Amino acid sequence: MKHTSLGGLDVSRQGLGTMGMSAYYTGANQDNAESIRTIARALDLGITFIDTAEIYGPFTNEELVGRAIAGRRDEVVLATKFGQISHAKLAGRDLSQVDNADEIRMLDSSPQNIRAALEGSLRRLGTDHIDLYYQHRVDPKTPIEDTVGALRDLITEGKILHIGLSEASPETIRRAHAVHPITALQTEYSLWTRDPEAQILPLVRELGIGFVAYSPLGRGFLTGAIRSLDQLDSDDFRVSNPRFSKENFEANLRIVDAVEAVAKDIGATPGQVALAWLMAQGPDVVPIPGTKRVSRLEENAKADDIRLSADHLAQLGAIQAPTGERYADMSSIDR
Repeated sequence: MKHTSLGGLDVSRQGLGTMGMSAYYTGANQDNAESIRTIARALDLGITFIDTAEIYGPFTNEELVGRAIAGRRDEVVLATKFGQISHAKLAGRDLSQVDNADEIRMLDSSPQNIRAALEGSLRRLGTDHIDLYYQHRVDPKTPIEDTVGALRDLITEGKILHIGLSEASPETIRRAHAVHPITALQTEYSLWTRDPEAQILPLVRELGIGFVAYSPLGRGFLTGAIRSLDQLDSDDFRVSNPRFSKENFEANLRIVDAVEAVAKDIGATPGQVALAWLMAQGPDVVPIPGTKRVSRLEENAKADDIRLSADHLAQLGAIQAPTGERYADMSSIDR
């Protein structure tokens, strides 16, 4: 696996998102042993960039990643996220003592909450430092200057090495970067979601910030594997996603049809084409496809070797935007 730089942080050209191993998607938590094998195989293939968050579970995904990288920590560029759990509301209780996890879910990027979040993440991940620590969503109650100032203090203490933001607005990115250099911005980007191209990508390139593309396979849609909503469990996050509503889902199948046409042309899978397209957008764009299966991981990794022709890039670039919003509630996006 080739490497690239995210704002000065050396990472593999493709990362591994681990959210779906523990939360939100069909099959989460069904085979933790396979998930651990998948993470180990990623490291064997040279995929060093592993992405998790305390909210995934909550907490169980960090624990899973911690078990998977035990004894191999020096091979990993470890990224996790804070800011969607109130540790004051958790108030020292074990998660099993919380009647409803929604009770502790809230945006909180106050300095005291960041420190509590970090200590928990370090413990669950079995490490003494986080390589890239993201604010998961911007907290409107806490000035971004206070949040980044607290993160800067943690860098001084050696507990985190780099600061990241996720789904932040251009204004917030500029204000944050003025306090301390931001290493990476993580935002949804794919042939399914090209919103960052208008303002975010030009801005992070101006500032020397790397770009991490989450959901690079359009929440699995671009792989062509999901052809019916009946394939999704009732508690799968996508069931309530506007782009997966029955009417929009049928309309959006044209997108995967277009990707499949290129895939057939070059003898690749649709998922590989979608990832190759993203990586062709620049060396500062690093996709983190998620999977809990070794076979899918190995398929994704091969996208690193695919070079799309100018004609194929133009063909893919002409795909029209999907029908429906990215989330049912967009209030925490682009703050």
